[in-house]
Amino acid sequence: MEFLWTYSDWILAFHIIFVMFWMAGMYYLPRLFVYHAEAYENNEPVKTFEVMELKLLRIILNPAMILAWIFGLALLLRPGFYLEAGQWINIKLLCLVILTAYHVFLARWRKQFLLGQSPRPSRFFRMINEIPPVLTIIIVIMVIVKPFWLSFSTVCFAFKLIKFACQKRVFRPFLRNG
Repeated sequence: MEFLWTYSDWILAFHIIFVMFWMAGMYYLPRLFVYHAEAYENNEPVKTFEVMELKLLRIILNPAMILAWIFGLALLLRPGFYLEAGQWINIKLLCLVILTAYHVFLARWRKQFLLGQSPRPSRFFRMINEIPPVLTIIIVIMVIVKPFWLSFSTVCFAFKLIKFACQKRVFRPFLRNG
């Protein structure tokens, strides 16, 4: 496993590249779902959305997620890395598990769209479209800053603050007009 340290820079480069591809798709697919759901709500044609969603998932999202995980696990498996990483790596991994579960839900909702029904209203997809950016912010801070002081309770507080902001409609101006 020592070779993982030897090629660490290359592994990290490919990990970042595939994470970027994955996140681009994770930001775009829920937006497609918004338009797809609105098309159902307005009795408009939906075939174009079905093709776009399928291609995005099969050609970009799924391969990028798998490769991001493979290269990320290779970085994690470097001898001694995990033990010396500290608490930030656990928070990052928790966020990645949430992102992966989100990815699975997106794939399931796409299949429901194919059955000729909108699984949720367009407003729902507008709201969940904010999940990947929030998790991305947390992950980048964990990886770059490595805040040893940040505990699980602090992360929970951050999520509660975001939930409060959503309930008070702080983000409402950003949700209008598409």
